[in-house]
Amino acid sequence: MSQKLKSIRPFVGSENFEISRKFYKNIGFEEVILEPKLSLFRWNETAFYLQDAYVKDWIDNTMIFIEVENTDEFWNYLSSLNLTDKYPGVKLSSVKTMPWGKECFLNDPSGILWHFGEFFNT
Repeated sequence: MSQKLKSIRPFVGSENFEISRKFYKNIGFEEVILEPKLSLFRWNETAFYLQDAYVKDWIDNTMIFIEVENTDEFWNYLSSLNLTDKYPGVKLSSVKTMPWGKECFLNDPSGILWHFGEFFNT
């Protein structure tokens, strides 16, 4: 079968749905409310679903990688938002250079680990 894939949209849980909604809008995602307990968050062609659902083991093991054009610039942008001061539990790591590329990490208010990075050779 020759079918073109168009997108991938993971489902992400939240411990406090309202705080998580505010957090992701603060980062720069656009929210599309689909149902009272489900929203689509998108940034250009990148998107995910945020659910008003919390399962600690699921949240603690969720990691999502988003490729960005320039990790250093994106880290500067995230840092300028003062997310760690605005949202309890949020952590932002500095940029790390690896053999494959660069990345920084952001833990959301529920504990989901987001990787933002760029690849050197892809």
